[in-house]
Amino acid sequence: MEVPLSAKHYRLPINPPTYKFKLEQAPIKLLSIHLAHAMAQLIFDNRPTRIRFRILAFLFINVVINYMDRINLSVAATGITDDLQLSPVQLGLLFSAFGWSYAALQIPGGILVDRIIPRILYSVSLVAWSLVTLCLGLVKDFTALLGFRLAVGVFEAPAYPINNRIVTSWFPNQERASAIAMYTSGQFLGIAFLTPALVAFQYYAGWRGLFILTGIVGIIWGLFWYWLYRDPADHPQVNKSELDHIEKGGGLINRPIADTASPRPAFEWKNLQKVFMYRKLWGIYIGQFAVNSTLWFFLTWFPTYLVKYRHLNFLTAGMLASAPFLAAFAGLITSGFLSDYLIRKGVSVNIARKAPVIFGLLLSASVIGANYVSSTSLIILFMTIAFFGNGFATITWVFVSTLAPKHLIGLTGGVFNFIGNLASIVIPIVIGFIARGGNFEPALIFIGLVTIIGACAYIFLVGKIERIVIEDEVVSI
Repeated sequence: MEVPLSAKHYRLPINPPTYKFKLEQAPIKLLSIHLAHAMAQLIFDNRPTRIRFRILAFLFINVVINYMDRINLSVAATGITDDLQLSPVQLGLLFSAFGWSYAALQIPGGILVDRIIPRILYSVSLVAWSLVTLCLGLVKDFTALLGFRLAVGVFEAPAYPINNRIVTSWFPNQERASAIAMYTSGQFLGIAFLTPALVAFQYYAGWRGLFILTGIVGIIWGLFWYWLYRDPADHPQVNKSELDHIEKGGGLINRPIADTASPRPAFEWKNLQKVFMYRKLWGIYIGQFAVNSTLWFFLTWFPTYLVKYRHLNFLTAGMLASAPFLAAFAGLITSGFLSDYLIRKGVSVNIARKAPVIFGLLLSASVIGANYVSSTSLIILFMTIAFFGNGFATITWVFVSTLAPKHLIGLTGGVFNFIGNLASIVIPIVIGFIARGGNFEPALIFIGLVTIIGACAYIFLVGKIERIVIEDEVVSI
């Protein structure tokens, strides 16, 4: 006869299947099926959840919005220049304004990251910089543009130290370069697809409409971030197996910041001195300046270079400008997964982490090749190769996670991003002065030389890849 198995009595799934067996065999059959389901449930409960990858997707969106609000000015540059009659030097100053405040506040931003949980700090940062971006669409003169662009830099300052803090908490060492590559790829993939869309939107709605649209998008996402994000120890859907996996692999899930009720250690100036004391940290600081030099050329002057100096149509330039960003995305993803693959295969961490950065920086110097061709396709080819190299080198944040003293990761990240983002000040201004006579060739040579210096910093200064341990380190992680 048929005996239905009761979910109520035997704690099996709702709407259980019906099994056929003889009545006298029922107790044994029921017991064995109950045990089988119980074992399956136990195994299922012990499988690690994968909440960290959902968090990674959220970080990716943050980075896309972050860079959308950096490049919107370069997309709008030709329209703003025509409307407000800006000179190349004024445009260079405007391009660099973001970098002044952004770089200046990296160290304070790093301190905040060590003291305020990412859920709150990132939400405030996102909404604030997006609101200021919206206001850029309402200005009427160069001075107001400059002021609001400075304000965007102020509120974006904590973003990348927060990203690094989150990845260090949510990902074990063997997954960290891939995780950094995935979220950082938002700056390339997002721009690759957004640039043509933003160009088309500006073509029909004007540069003011462009700023208003990008500001509204960021404000909405900032509210979603507050609703969705939690640290590992506080996330309601992460299980113990995933937390164990992260922690055993070196993820810092139990850092004091995760406990909002515990007191934060007071900031001490000697800690700032410490993150400037080590040669290997100076190596990654200089390297980051070099990586960002190429990046900021593409974020600021590249569309203007194609339109004003290579005489391409505005819409055509907007479409072609996406090719180098797609290449940079491919380079970054390839580098991140290759680096982690080499680690898992037992390759020396010095080779697995440093080689992609050195190779990428040297390849970025190929931007100089665009000086010696006149064909549009060859110009874009050299630019694409150079930006592929830049993407390949952009796993550099992994060195902050790996080298920084455990209780100074936020501060080290702030200094790292501060020195790196001095490029956002220096590069746009220097290019503006170099190219003011109408010749862009020396500007590309300048960018190529900076990338070579960055490669040398990793070769000669960084040394052995291992975490810096400070003897008087008293904060337990």
